[in-house]
Amino acid sequence: MGSLCRVAALCGLSVLMTATAHAEDWQLAKDEDGIRVYLSAVPGSKYKAYRGVTTIKADIASINALQEDVSGSCAWIHECREQKLLKHQGAESWTYTRFNTPWPVTPRDSVLHVTTKEDADGSVIRILEGVADYVPREKGFVRVSKVEGLWKLTPNGAGQVEVVYQVQTEPGGSVPSWLANSFVVDAPYNTLQALRKLAEKR
Repeated sequence: MGSLCRVAALCGLSVLMTATAHAEDWQLAKDEDGIRVYLSAVPGSKYKAYRGVTTIKADIASINALQEDVSGSCAWIHECREQKLLKHQGAESWTYTRFNTPWPVTPRDSVLHVTTKEDADGSVIRILEGVADYVPREKGFVRVSKVEGLWKLTPNGAGQVEVVYQVQTEPGGSVPSWLANSFVVDAPYNTLQALRKLAEKR
């Protein structure tokens, strides 16, 4: 079992390296209420990658509990309509999510493979990898074709955790530029703001 976990972690880290290699020149797009949002152009894509950073006054266990509650976490993920766990195996899980979109844009759904790695210093990294064909397409939804990203939780002392949320996605289908441009800022900002509020209540 230990060797399987190590293999999963190594595979996850390779995805992490790929995701971060594609987005390098991060530019600050928003700095408000203790949350910083950076954007980066991605070669070959018309959609920018985003990175949100904040500090949460809570312990990692509290934040972990919120993230591991797959269906409940829809309450703090930006524009999440519904989310469920498809499979869990050791350090890996597979999740299905439906997202709200403004009319007349067709709602999106996505399937993620999440690999969790815990380091000796107490930090946690969750690697996010889109697996669009893991389950059949749903009528009335456009499947997000690509997701590469991560969550990184790092304790920095005094009961605080630095949280980094980074994603690059290809939403599939046609998305108006105004929506794409607002989403890459709103998604990390609103998600981190809602997560922080809940974690600091616990």
